[in-house]
Amino acid sequence: MNPIVLIPARMAATRLPGKPLADIGGVPMIVRVLRQALAAGVGPVVVAAGDPEIVEAVEAAGGQATPTDPDLPSGSDRILAALDRLDPDGRHDAVINLQGDMPFVDPAVVRATTRLLAGQPLCDIATIVAPEDSPEDRANPDVVKAVIAGNGRALYFTRSTLYGEGPVLRHVGIYGYRRAALRAFNAAAPSPLERREKLEQLRAMELGLSIWAAPAATAPISVDSPADLERARQYARTLT
Repeated sequence: MNPIVLIPARMAATRLPGKPLADIGGVPMIVRVLRQALAAGVGPVVVAAGDPEIVEAVEAAGGQATPTDPDLPSGSDRILAALDRLDPDGRHDAVINLQGDMPFVDPAVVRATTRLLAGQPLCDIATIVAPEDSPEDRANPDVVKAVIAGNGRALYFTRSTLYGEGPVLRHVGIYGYRRAALRAFNAAAPSPLERREKLEQLRAMELGLSIWAAPAATAPISVDSPADLERARQYARTLT
């Protein structure tokens, strides 16, 4: 396959405005994500930026960014707009959607999504799952649980507490799309299950798109709040 990695980012985050440029150990968060994506070595990496200051920060760090409409409603809309602008001829048949708020994501995780798309012909969308961090995750609606078959195919995603004994896998919001699947997903309206659970991947499942999951040893730090940002800064200090 010929993948491209796109990182959607905008300044107007509800819980942490301006977070793409949040300083983490002297480096803007979006630049840290960019560097991790480049280290994966799966293809070109471009930030799909909703604001000019994000473009400026990425280019100042030697990276590539493309502007997108700041009013686009979701990250998947942003990466599709960037893809159409960057690659109108369709040379890239796979798109890795890497969230711009995972500053320490393991490059191996990015590679895993690409391998899954390339190696599993039934896979329309690849994603990542990781073990729960603690028993408290099971009842936490902010932790999305993934129900995965033994062969790796996703059966469902939920914010609810899962019934019964057994391991609980948390979903990590990194996606690899076949290009046609990304276009079909974005062309569809939000589905009933998506609206109920507030999980857009359920729209793909209701469309009949097949999602498969690759395992990660741990979930990467995701920065959604001031407390998350402080945790990321503390982690950065352990790396120096």
